Amino acid sequence: QVQLVESGGGLVQAGGSLRLSCAASGRPFSWYAMGWFRQAPGKEREFVASFNRSGGSTYYTYYADSVKGRFTMSRDNAKNTVYLQMNSLKPEDTAVYYCAGSVSSAGRSAGEYRYWGQGTQVTVSS
Repeated sequence: QVQLVESGGGLVQAGGSLRLSCAASGRPFSWYAMGWFRQAPGKEREFVASFNRSGGSTYYTYYADSVKGRFTMSRDNAKNTVYLQMNSLKPEDTAVYYCAGSVSSAGRSAGEYRYWGQGTQVTVSS
């Protein structure tokens, strides 16, 4: 019943920006963790960013070193939506980006997330 639907992918030039959205339906009473992962052709799925809840409505944000300082994760509880703002995009950021959710503790491993979106393509040209 829980579904994650992603949008916002597209084609941009190097140095440009995109904002990805992930809308959740049939949401559990509360998420513990939400994450973004990406996978390029011929490469393994890699961690990008995540939220992890620690008591009440307090969330901590984590980023992969490869995107730190360029990508920002945010959320809108009223819309049951999380976002990934991507700035200063590079050709190596080209990949299919996936939104993932967990009702328990989850970190940088894809196997820790139970719910996944369908993925959205991000292509950065040089």
